[in-house]
Amino acid sequence: MTKVHIFSSVLFAAIIASCSGSRQESAEASVCEIFYADPTVFEENGTYYLTGTRGGEPRGFALLESTDLENWHHVAPDSMILQCGDSTFGTKGFWAPQIIKEGSEYWLTYTADEQTSFAKADSVNGRFSQTEIAPIDGSEKNIDSFLFKDDDGKWYLYHVRFDNGNFLWVAEFDPKTGHIVEGTLKNCFRNDQPWEHTGAYESAPIMEGPTVVKLDGTYYLFYSANHFMSPDYAVGYAVADSPAGPWTKNQNNPIIHRATVGENGSGHGDLFKDTEGNYRYVYHVHNSDTTVSPRRTRIVTLDFKKDSLTGIYDISANPNSVIKPVVQ
Repeated sequence: MTKVHIFSSVLFAAIIASCSGSRQESAEASVCEIFYADPTVFEENGTYYLTGTRGGEPRGFALLESTDLENWHHVAPDSMILQCGDSTFGTKGFWAPQIIKEGSEYWLTYTADEQTSFAKADSVNGRFSQTEIAPIDGSEKNIDSFLFKDDDGKWYLYHVRFDNGNFLWVAEFDPKTGHIVEGTLKNCFRNDQPWEHTGAYESAPIMEGPTVVKLDGTYYLFYSANHFMSPDYAVGYAVADSPAGPWTKNQNNPIIHRATVGENGSGHGDLFKDTEGNYRYVYHVHNSDTTVSPRRTRIVTLDFKKDSLTGIYDISANPNSVIKPVVQ
């Protein structure tokens, strides 16, 4: 068996792990739900690309593509866009990727060895690699990176740092060096809303999975709270007038929760626009009501309604719009 065929078999096995009950057999093809945690979706020229945290070998990130968000397939026989040991930082724990296009380059931020990292490629389905094999900031552990470019051209790295729990931080980012700008690191906020620490699963305070978008001059920071093993793992958001805050949390948080979308552990994903201009949020849920892993991938439409007095959008998830994407 060739190397490519080995990769393809292992990757497909990783995606369809624990797939009994959701798999549909036919004479022509097998269809199965996607088991990516911490997922992200990137759209280009009418095609959506999906990657996320996955199990199995080889360690790294694989890529799926779709034109309708429901049916997905591998972009190539081995599907890998970043692989452990292939001019990349990290030996284990490849988590929470994000794909960005800047000019003619494609960027990938990700976590490995509990450090955020930054890699580049010439195409979205090419091999991402690093010139300098190093994390973005090796001074201490940090995970769950998200890069945001403001209107003035400045880049900001939102991510998680540890302090008897997981908390959100932001710093200016220099893409030329691949590191944060010294002296710009700032904590976003702490756990102070009841939904952020329900006690359904005992753990230190946890806030993670940041995503940022700027709408009509206001910054919206989406994040997840509670331990990912908690059934109350959920998504909320906060707003600010600058990328570094101060942030004001939405009083109607969480907007994605098991009570909203009907499945436990609904969180840690990414915001994206579909080809019709609608905002969607891709996230993961628990495998079942009694089992956490492997986590299943979901997509939900978000509704935005602007407050005429404040100019701030009230954002909610449409529970009737949930997609359970499948791979063929």
